[in-house]
Amino acid sequence: MIVCVCNNISDREIRQAMELGLTSMEELRRDLGVATCCGQCFSCAEEILNEHLAATARAGIQETVLKRPAFSN
Repeated sequence: MIVCVCNNISDREIRQAMELGLTSMEELRRDLGVATCCGQCFSCAEEILNEHLAATARAGIQETVLKRPAFSN
């Protein structure tokens, strides 16, 4: 579903950004442009953010750091 009509940002894009490490509305604004125009999407985006953070905390999910494989000669 489209959350931010002004910038055409969906709930899926917001969740993907959070999976990549965004954890605040300020970061969603900065990186996706959520709630930077009319502001009507702020409460919906914040609800998605809070639900994701709560689910992550309940599941005890740790942040994953991607690393390049080490090659030996």
